[in-house]
Formats: sequence, structure tokens, C-alpha cells
Amino acid sequence: MFLISEVQVIISLNIYGDKQLPKSKLKKMEYLYTNKLINSTSPYLLQHAHNPVNWNPWSAEIVEQAKTENKLLLVSIGYAACHWCHVMEHESFEDEQVAKIMNDNYVCVKVDREERPDVDHYYMTAVQLMGQQGGWPLNIIAMPDGRPIWGGTYFPKMSWMKNLVAIADFCRNNPAQTEEYAVSLQNGIEQASLIKTSENVLPVHSGILENGVARWKQTFDMENGGRKGAPKFPMPVNLDFLLYYGFIKADENVLEYVGTTLLKMARGGIYDQVGGGFARYSVDEVWKVPHFEKMLYDNGQLLSIYSKGFQQFGNREFKTVVYETVDFIERELRDPSGAFYSSLDADSEGEEGKFYVWNVAELKEILKKDFELFSLYFNVNKKGFWEKGNSILLRETSDETFAENHNLTLEQLQVKVADWKNILLESRSKRVRPGLDDKTLISWNALVIQGLVDAADAFKEKRFLDLALGNAGFIKNNVVQPNGKLFHSWKNGKSSIDGFLEDYAITVQAFISLFEVTGDEQWLHLSEKLTDYCFTHFYDEESGLFYFSEKGVNSVVTNHFQKEDNVIPASNSVMAKNLHKLYLIMGKPEYLNVAKRMLNPVASQFSNYPMAYANWGAFILKITSPFFEVAILGDNAETVLKELQTGFHPDIMFVFAKSESEIPILKNRMVPGKTLIYVCKEGVCQLPVETAKQALEIMN
Repeated sequence: MFLISEVQVIISLNIYGDKQLPKSKLKKMEYLYTNKLINSTSPYLLQHAHNPVNWNPWSAEIVEQAKTENKLLLVSIGYAACHWCHVMEHESFEDEQVAKIMNDNYVCVKVDREERPDVDHYYMTAVQLMGQQGGWPLNIIAMPDGRPIWGGTYFPKMSWMKNLVAIADFCRNNPAQTEEYAVSLQNGIEQASLIKTSENVLPVHSGILENGVARWKQTFDMENGGRKGAPKFPMPVNLDFLLYYGFIKADENVLEYVGTTLLKMARGGIYDQVGGGFARYSVDEVWKVPHFEKMLYDNGQLLSIYSKGFQQFGNREFKTVVYETVDFIERELRDPSGAFYSSLDADSEGEEGKFYVWNVAELKEILKKDFELFSLYFNVNKKGFWEKGNSILLRETSDETFAENHNLTLEQLQVKVADWKNILLESRSKRVRPGLDDKTLISWNALVIQGLVDAADAFKEKRFLDLALGNAGFIKNNVVQPNGKLFHSWKNGKSSIDGFLEDYAITVQAFISLFEVTGDEQWLHLSEKLTDYCFTHFYDEESGLFYFSEKGVNSVVTNHFQKEDNVIPASNSVMAKNLHKLYLIMGKPEYLNVAKRMLNPVASQFSNYPMAYANWGAFILKITSPFFEVAILGDNAETVLKELQTGFHPDIMFVFAKSESEIPILKNRMVPGKTLIYVCKEGVCQLPVETAKQALEIMN
């Protein structure tokens, strides 16, 4: 840690809560400068293409340039919807004085963390090993070969300049000491990236889950939902596991917590009450003030959890959230090709949230005589007030209660609310829109496919399934290569960046789900092809896990095994669940053996840190609790499927066929003139029955 103590210029800032910095409006630049980012497809990189900083996109060649010029690397990582990334750009990267210091002393590299999660993980690990708080923008100084030696998040202009000068001088004057630190930190990164094969291998049993959930409950905010305190993130991976766990274990406390979280989020400012869709997180503990960026990955997963929440709780508000969120994704994030874009910025006209908030004067002008009732419904009052005379729309009660309190029928209120939303949506469409990140990331698109499939299952809505099939068709036709290789990013007809394990794992998950709901075997065969590619190019026999990036590829950054769930589930946890499903469908025991072995390094972690292993917990539930496979064959198979899929059934996998099939779970089970239902458990099936009622009786 000597660089930090020697330089004595590091300032640690909380990137989430500091509101003291001025929010200057964007100024149109004359484009006096154009750097090498100009040919990028990433909107985030293009935002910096006219900075006076001599930015380079990330590539292996950049290391050779740094070695040739004998300069340190300066790697700055962010993403298009990141508010504080914009602040630092306007304060520092657009400033000629700052740019001169950067250009004179460093080879400067800009990275879109969404395009290069491998680079982001490598340098984020380094910053955390330095004892710093992680966040974005993430700014790293590295040796010419890419090994990090210093880093942090957001820095004000003067602090940034002092740091840059001091570190460059120190490294020039102390090359041996700098190299020593680089070696030490790199060793730490490599150790953090390894999996110890003997690491706490324990028999997997349900007690692991019960111990972990008991510890987890201590963090539950039973009044507001989410984790106690602020900020609050939706964390759909966690909610999905807890809903499954509460259902299987009949744990009313857990179910109440999930229901409360979903309800409070749906009524809060984190949810766009006018246009649908969720912001990334809330800065407070009551879901009121969002960090206004809207991310595709959040909304895709929240489609899933709200659909399942509706099946479990029957709450009409959850259905409204699903329909409005699908509308938002289709309206604002869908490319004509069927692809989905990545995000909407938090800022418009240089101000955070300006597109989404409202002041009293404009609401009175728009709503006329309905303003008073509207203001009560959406809390245009002290509760909803934010800043600068603006309010964030949010709700407190159910429509039933509100209607009763204001002498309206439920139907009358619902008509009014729909009219209000349409009027405000039309009015808002005339505002300057937030920036759109129009690149397409395959893993995020696959999350939306899964969300749409779950929504189609819950609401029997053909439009949702058609959207899912449209996006899956886009991936199949534009991104999947003949040998099963995937790319990570797509834009304007061009695929780029080799796929990471998350792209394969989440796409396989989505394609299996499409097979389950459509009976179309092409999605199953594509899933197998992608899985085979993963075994060849990502699987590590020694650890039993899959690497995040393809193995054997020369890279500046250290490869790693992604095993901790976060806002997006860990790619290895998704892969384990995929292999379990493929085992049940295809009857290949080797898939199950690999999936169970993948639990060895992580199962013991669930008890101590369940929030980071929630998706693994869902897999453990599947193999330690009753889990059924239901195969339906016959002319009326799809009708029977819909009869069986009423309610929440996380403990059942359904497959069907209307004609003869070679798929092992369906093979040789067709009887002409009949529709038969086979209820199976771990491949062992009961005698077939002919009605949904009989099948449910077997499972109950």
C-alpha cells in the first residue's frame, strides 16, 4: 500500500450520496478535438470522443503503445447512464489543463464497463484490494503492461490533477518500489481470482439454506422492504430466491417480506409512475428518490419477479407493473431488429432526473380540474417533494382504499389514473429526453426474454411471448455463430467483443424457457450447442467451474470465475441451474454431475453471506426439495399445460409436445388419440394420467 501512503493525495468520496457538487448544464462543444474513440459503437465512449484527452479504446495493442512510449496507463471506466461519470467528464476530461497533464504523463484509455465486464472486474478487484470503496467512474493508474498500482472512483478536478502529477513523479523517481507494489497487487488479484479445490467442501443439504436465511432475516426491512438502511437496490436475484424459498418452506415471514418489497417499490419513486419501468436504485430507505437511470437488466429481471409475485400473491398492482414495464421496454428500448437497447441516462439537459419530475404549476396547467385529486393520489405534497420546486410521483395506498376514501368506484378511479398517465406521458414526450445507450448486450437481452416468458406464463399474454420470440430470433440470426460462439455486443448490424460466460449462460437459460413454453425444439437444440461451446472454451476441469472469459486467450487482465451473485446472477450459478434442467430434459447424468460439483466451492458460503449466493440457493432448493418434471404429450398438450400453470409453481418444470419427439423426456410417450400427462421426479415417472386435476393430485 506504499503508493497511497507516500503520495498522500488520495481523497475518498461517497459517489452515491454527495449532493454538494454543482450540476452544470451540458454545453455544446465546437469539436476542436477528436480522439480514437470516434469509431466506437459504445455511446459512453462516443460521449468522450471529442474530449481534449487523447483517449484510446481498450485493446491489447494499447499495452504495446504504453511500453513503446514508456508511459503509465490511465484507465477510466464508466457507463453511459452513470451520473458521476458525466460530472467528472465535464469537470476534468473536457478541461484542457487537465487533459495536458493526462496526455503528457499517461496513455489514456476509456472503457465502457458494460462492454468489458472482464476489464472492469480486474480493476475493481484491484481498487478493493487497495482498501478503497468501489464505484463508477473507476479510475486506475497501471504499469505499461496493464498491472494496476493506484485507483479510486470520482475525483474533483483539483484533487485529480494533484494525484496525476504526484503519482507520475513518484513512479519516475521510484521505479523499483513501483514495480514491487505492482507485483504484490497482481499477486493479490490472481489469488482472489483462483478457486481452491479443497475449499470447504460440505455435503449439500437444506440446513445450509435455513441457516443462511435465518441470518439474512436480520437485514430485512419489514416496513419498507429491501435491505435495512439506504441506499436501496431492488436486487431481483435475491427476491427471486426468497420467493421460491418462502413458497417451498411455507415461511410466512419471508413471503411477507418479498410481498412488502414488491409493493413498496411499485408505489415508490423508484418506479416510473407515468411511463413504467424501474430506476437502478433509491438513494433513501423508502424507495422515494431514485438514481434516475433505467437499466435493461433491472427491468428484465423485475418482469420475472413481479410476474411470479402476482402468481403467488394475486396482487393486481403487480400485474400493472408488469404490463407498464413491458410497454416501457417496447416503447423506449426496442430496436426495429427486435434487439433491446441497454439503458436510459439519469440526466437530461445536464440535470439529474429532470425528465421525470414535475412541479405544481405545470401539473395544474396539464390536469386542470383533476389536479387536486391527482395530487392526493400521487403525493404532490410534502411527501413527494424533492428539490427545486419539483416533486417525484409516488403512491401510498391501494386503489381500492383510495377510491373508497374519495367516494369513487374502483372502475372510476382506474379510468382517471389511466387518463392521467396518458396525459402526462404525452406531455413528457415533448421534453428533452435522457441519453439513450443504444448498444445491445446479449446477456441483458436474454434477461428480458426470460422476463417476458415469465410474464407470458403468468398472464397468458401472447404479446409478451411474441416480443420474447422476436428478441430470441434476433439473437439466433445475428449473434449465434455456426459453431455455437456468441458475441457480447451488437449495434447497427455489427457484432463485437467475444461473448463472456454471462452471455452464454443467460441465453441458454432463456432458450430453455422458450422451449418449455412453446414446445419448439430449436430453442433446446440451440441451448445444447451453446452449452457444448462453453464446455470446450470456458470449463476448467480442476475447479469444476467455468471461466468468465474464454480460456487460453492472451489478455491483459486476469481471467476469473464469477461465482458471487449481484444485481445480475453469477454466470456460474446460472450455468449450474441450466445443466440441471438439461439433465432432466436430455437425460444426461454428466450434466447433473458437473452441476453438483459446481456447488463445492460455494455451498458453504451461503450460510454466511446468502445475499451473494442467492441464485446458488435456488439451485440447492431444486436438488434438496421436491422438484417435479411434467411431460405432456398429445393434440391438446398446450391447453393442458395452461391448465396446470395456474398459480406459482417454482418446483415444477413443464415440457410438452403435440407430436412424436426424440427429446428423451418426451420420447416414446405419445399415444394416438390421447393427451397424456407424465409426472416425474429425477427422471422416475408415475403412470400417465389424462387430466390436470389428476396430475396435481400426484404432485400434492
